[in-house]
Amino acid sequence: MNYRIQCFASIAERIGQAELLLPADNDAIRVIELKQTLAAQYPETAELIMRSFVAANQQYAPDDSIVTPKDELAIIPPVSGGQGKAHPEGDLSQENHNEVSSANGRYCLTRQPIHTQAVEQKVSHPNHGATLTFSGTTREVTGDQRTQTLEYDAYVPMALQVMEQIGDEVDKRWPGTLSAITHRLGIVGIGEASVVISVSAPHRAGCYEASRYAIDRLKQIVPIWKKEIMADGSYWVEQDNWDPIARNDANYTDLHDQG
Repeated sequence: MNYRIQCFASIAERIGQAELLLPADNDAIRVIELKQTLAAQYPETAELIMRSFVAANQQYAPDDSIVTPKDELAIIPPVSGGQGKAHPEGDLSQENHNEVSSANGRYCLTRQPIHTQAVEQKVSHPNHGATLTFSGTTREVTGDQRTQTLEYDAYVPMALQVMEQIGDEVDKRWPGTLSAITHRLGIVGIGEASVVISVSAPHRAGCYEASRYAIDRLKQIVPIWKKEIMADGSYWVEQDNWDPIARNDANYTDLHDQG
């Protein structure tokens, strides 16, 4: 048997494969040992592998947890977040599908332009007096760099599951609030929306707070990666000191300083 490990974004590009097969010498292995083995096999990518996370069955797995060859495994490099560090890379092939949604339809990944009104309609409720929609668009100039386009990659099933988790967290913190998230994959041009988050609530105060929480959590924990493409090259944007399991809904306090 083998450990079958899916790869994404910068890791997939550096090793030149979207999936790795690691011979299973034992029936189970600790996550840290799995990462160490991969790092030894791909020394040029070792530093990135060691600061990445492993997902087991679409859940982030701590380094001391145990995985088996039967688990669905993926190596998750740091997500783009709001602020990050550039890592020059090459190209990555795209997924075949154009749009997928969660079971309730409120969380979606698409390769098509996002229609803001369609996202807002997903949270329409007759008892809600406030609806707030956040749209994140591609900017052309950041500092002294000029972006031509952005490209997004995702671990699709896990990304949808985590987006739905964010919606559950929002409802737990602000009972009765509805949220919907649609995120682009693939190439996103200047001025186009890469993500639209719509939140509705009985009152505006909770709506503002829930909207900010949703975008901050998306940047922190959803396995979606952003590549900046410029005239003189491209790079994946990665968060420094990224740890998607350092905080959860129970001990969450404030992500506003993450940008």
